[in-house]
Amino acid sequence: MNTRALGVAVLGLGVGEQHALAFDADPRTELRWLIDMDEGVADAVRDRIGRGKTATTMQTALDDPSVDIVSIATFDHMHADEVVKCLHAGKHVFVEKPLARTATELDTIIKAWNAANRPHIVSNLVLRDAELYRWLVYEVQSGNMGRIYAIDGDYLYGRLHKITEGWRKDVPDYSAIEGGGIHLIDLMLILAGERPTDVNCIGNRIATEGTDFNYDDYMAAIYRFPSGMIGRITANFGCVHRHHHVLRVFGTEATFIYDDAGPRLHLARDENKKASPLNHDPLPASKGTLIPAFIDDIVLGADPTATAMREFDLIRIIAATDAAHAKNATLKIEYDT
Repeated sequence: MNTRALGVAVLGLGVGEQHALAFDADPRTELRWLIDMDEGVADAVRDRIGRGKTATTMQTALDDPSVDIVSIATFDHMHADEVVKCLHAGKHVFVEKPLARTATELDTIIKAWNAANRPHIVSNLVLRDAELYRWLVYEVQSGNMGRIYAIDGDYLYGRLHKITEGWRKDVPDYSAIEGGGIHLIDLMLILAGERPTDVNCIGNRIATEGTDFNYDDYMAAIYRFPSGMIGRITANFGCVHRHHHVLRVFGTEATFIYDDAGPRLHLARDENKKASPLNHDPLPASKGTLIPAFIDDIVLGADPTATAMREFDLIRIIAATDAAHAKNATLKIEYDT
């Protein structure tokens, strides 16, 4: 069991400021470095929080033996290289999604993770901790919904300017599934309690036609599971809609739906029976909601293997989805174990 405060460095101070606030609020950690390419941004965050030294490169934190954890909140395409460097330096890693963008990047991460004696590594998929989905996982696992035979999820980005004007348009092979649909795929895996065996994916870029964004802004993936369950996940970045997500879970005894009308549960096929509304919050309290449990695992000396393998499985599925999209074919998903 760790008895001293764990030193923390936060890399990327947009969303990363919420990481910094969560680490700063936990007495088991000490915020040591606030790092951003923009020195002014780093200084401003330090002034707001009132703690930590600032830097413009991550190497400063990697060279600091008092830093135990690096929290990464940079652009998606930068994550894999930064994670590998942190692992080589012997640091635990908390990273915004996605952990990696390709199977090759993941291979490199796993090699570095094993060489570093398997530090703790968690990706910040915050819907995992939403009250609504913690309740739903319990209902599914308890058998209250019967046998689950289909899960449908729609990630409605609704922020067209961020892909036509922001950094996403300049990233080679940007994937809407990887950039947004990953949240719903992650929920699907938790609810299913099993991994899909194969995937097919198609898409289009009608909503962004004529813009500087050159990749499909709409992607639809179908997953087959060993139990016979089917998953359908869409990533809809060009939609005329507020930023939102939709989830439907179909069981033989009940149907769960969350959309603009709120979360509800259907318990009968009778057309005269209305769904029962649910009062659980579908969104987490903050972007730092997973950090206390991450610290728990480090402090208590928990085995990091199962948690890390969940992250690795998710990226294998994302990479297979992108490959199926590129090849317009159904592909088998290969896992590490």
